[in-house]
Amino acid sequence: MEQSQEADRDGESVITYRTVEYIVAAVVLAVSILFLYGSYIVGIGWGIVGPQSGWYPFYVTLIIALCSIATIIKTLRTPRGGKLEQTFIERGQLKRVLLVLVPAALFVLGMELIGIYYAGTIYIALFMRYIGKYPWWRAWLLAIVINIIFFIMFEIWFAVPLYRGIYHFYGWTGY
Repeated sequence: MEQSQEADRDGESVITYRTVEYIVAAVVLAVSILFLYGSYIVGIGWGIVGPQSGWYPFYVTLIIALCSIATIIKTLRTPRGGKLEQTFIERGQLKRVLLVLVPAALFVLGMELIGIYYAGTIYIALFMRYIGKYPWWRAWLLAIVINIIFFIMFEIWFAVPLYRGIYHFYGWTGY
């Protein structure tokens, strides 16, 4: 009985198009305001040799900010009951997105802490196990082999060191 109730809930609306319009426009407007301020600090006027370094970014960002404001106004003025009230994403769809997004975010954090090779190995192995349903031994074996190949390719052949993280666990390798 619980599975059918859970399956029924997977089709529930999590967020509507109207809400997404407001959120995206507000975030873009907030970032635009930050960029406008930064451009103003470096100079938006005309200098001795031409435009100052903030001139072009200021006016481009101003256009983006005005478009965000226009989006908010348009969304406010759109009558209820139309396309904007339809479901943007359902619970089941959001679960599938988060199933990929959360591990990817943890991978980025892991890269910062333990470096790209260790974080990549863990990420690939866990992704293969939980998303791909591979057995543990195969997931770890392939993850380790793939990252050893990457290590050899980047560190030895191309002599391009990749980020090792705050905790440099493979200093014993000489790299």
